[in-house]
Amino acid sequence: MLADKTLVAWVKLANLEQQGGGVLTVEQQNRFDSIVFGEITPGRWMAGSEGFSRTNKAQDAYPAETAPPGTAVQIAIVYEGKQVTVLRDGQVCATHSAESQMTFTEPFLVLLGKRHVAAGAPAFFAGSVLEARIYDRALSREQVAALAVGVAADPPPFAWWCFADAELHDRMGRFKASALRNGARLENGELVLDGRGAVLLASVHASPAQDPLLRNPVPEEVVRTSRLLRERLLADPHRPGYHFVMSEDMAVPGDPNGAFYHNGRYHLMYLYARRGSGFCWGHLSSTDLVHWRNHPDALAPDDVLDPGIFSGGGFVDDDGSAYLSYWKLGSPHGIGMARSSDRTFDVWTKYGDPVVTSTEFGITEGVGPDGRAVHYGSADPSNVWKKDGRYYLLTGNLLVLNKYGRADGAPVEEQGDRLDLFVSEDLQTWKYLHVFYQRRAEWTDRGEDNMCPSFLPLPASPDGGPASGKHLLLFIAHNRGCQYYVGEYRDDRFFPDNHGRMSWVDNGYFAPEALVDGKGRQIMWSWLIDRRAGDEQDGWTGVYGLPRTLWVGDDGTLRLRPVPELESLRLNPLRWENVVLADGATPALDGVVGGSCELQIDIEPGTAARCGVKVRATPDGKEETLLYYDAAAKELVVDTTRSGVAGRLVVERAPFALRPGEALSLRVFVDKSVVEVYANDRQAIGRQVFPTRPDSQGVALFATGGQARCTQVKAWEMMPSNPY
Repeated sequence: MLADKTLVAWVKLANLEQQGGGVLTVEQQNRFDSIVFGEITPGRWMAGSEGFSRTNKAQDAYPAETAPPGTAVQIAIVYEGKQVTVLRDGQVCATHSAESQMTFTEPFLVLLGKRHVAAGAPAFFAGSVLEARIYDRALSREQVAALAVGVAADPPPFAWWCFADAELHDRMGRFKASALRNGARLENGELVLDGRGAVLLASVHASPAQDPLLRNPVPEEVVRTSRLLRERLLADPHRPGYHFVMSEDMAVPGDPNGAFYHNGRYHLMYLYARRGSGFCWGHLSSTDLVHWRNHPDALAPDDVLDPGIFSGGGFVDDDGSAYLSYWKLGSPHGIGMARSSDRTFDVWTKYGDPVVTSTEFGITEGVGPDGRAVHYGSADPSNVWKKDGRYYLLTGNLLVLNKYGRADGAPVEEQGDRLDLFVSEDLQTWKYLHVFYQRRAEWTDRGEDNMCPSFLPLPASPDGGPASGKHLLLFIAHNRGCQYYVGEYRDDRFFPDNHGRMSWVDNGYFAPEALVDGKGRQIMWSWLIDRRAGDEQDGWTGVYGLPRTLWVGDDGTLRLRPVPELESLRLNPLRWENVVLADGATPALDGVVGGSCELQIDIEPGTAARCGVKVRATPDGKEETLLYYDAAAKELVVDTTRSGVAGRLVVERAPFALRPGEALSLRVFVDKSVVEVYANDRQAIGRQVFPTRPDSQGVALFATGGQARCTQVKAWEMMPSNPY
């Protein structure tokens, strides 16, 4: 605990014109005390604090710093009760009485080079620090004056950083993790700080999950605000009830990640920006793919200055240990790996360094076995898989494409999507093998990348069973969204037979993630992107499409449908038969709960040019979302141009042709702001829509350009499965 305390540092200013940079800061939950230069009055040393709560703003009488740049001075701030004293080279510069005293209880953070964690420019100090100490008592002026760099003294410091030995560690052993960030460096026995972001961060815990503060009594305000948040989310007209949705906070990006199945439970991670931390992986598990239990975050930044974690995959080894492969954004960046072996996979241990280290962001350049230069992606790793006792992993190519493949005249092999293959004997040491597959220009264009890859065997049935001999490679291009290849995997290479997309008009169906479960089913999720202006005010973003079971058809192409577990949510069935759809007619399906329903619609298209269903429709038709089959264009279509005023108001067209004599079979899911339609197990479109009118609840069949016949319609209200 620090109540009475002394902060002392020996520093060299780079210039006297800088304003607001912190030299030595103690911080806890956005409250801090700091040695600061020139924040209020230029050229003066002062005691910094949050909102100036323990700072004297009347500084005209403070002596100005006159030491030339590069000259070492000792600066100390002594806190004794409410009395705050600033000393320079052992002489009192200023003293004042604060309104209160700040007491820091462990764990707290120490920053060298920045005023406090959340501050922006110009909170960074420009110069160098020879030594920094914290005392857990108020030293006298004489005690401060007697201190010397590198010399131990009585009383001993609470914490002590001395850079003469080119070491970062706290000599007192209290702060176990000290790290340089953003260009901070040790040089000639000094910590060099550039004033543009360089900082040393010291902490006792590497992850929010390790913080003892989480074990303290829950404050009444936390309980009250948690209840208010729950009630606010329950009242949100756009928050889905049975599609996966973030519990709270901003999932931007919001990729599903790290999926795996073990011991009867499905585990799914989700990427989100945890406020006050950085990009983390949330973690849920389920036995039925419908109801999900939250776990502690699986992956988090190493410290508060680490930007955190981006996308990756999950894998369970033969001994039941689970592994997460992820894109490590902090320095050193590259491909990270974490392991868990507890029964519920609540505790994850990261490997200390990247298993594939980037030489620049998202790219690794080096020399191959033949002595020639090689480069490969070191971003967005796939799931790991095991074959013949060895482990394999793929890495994405967005940054490689940006550097080598986008320019006019770029080599053909550098253009467009590709993946790089790695192999390991032990999951720790990985060797680059080669490019995994060859892109074909008739399928994807040169501007498309390959990121968020998932590579798994395909069964021959929606119910799983033995692998079919075909593999599915799911991935995104950032500009075109989710897509896939079906093909053969042999000789450590992938040979695609066919290609397909799951997003056509934009990238709204994004970032796929998949697993193989205990039945042999391959099941996938994707993030439904549709950012609205001001959605931060809602307290959440991040919605996933329904879990889809995937298999290969007799013709070698992909089949897909929602998992049957969703049927457990069905309520209050309704049924219609032999409904004739005259040209322009729109018979309503009265009684359907238009904001949360499932529809099964079987249609004989007859002479109709278009036939399908309108959902989220107002009685006057001014708001509606159209889902239909376009017989002439041979397309499955979702038209959201009149779905409201927010979101992406587009017409999305997916290639889909009925076979001779084949009826149209549509499965439609409406879940407040989510609409999904599946056609004959061969095509699907998922979108978010944001109706504004409370009467946008109607459901009606329609046909245009001819007559069709609806042989059967089944409808169910859907029970929400999300807790709120």
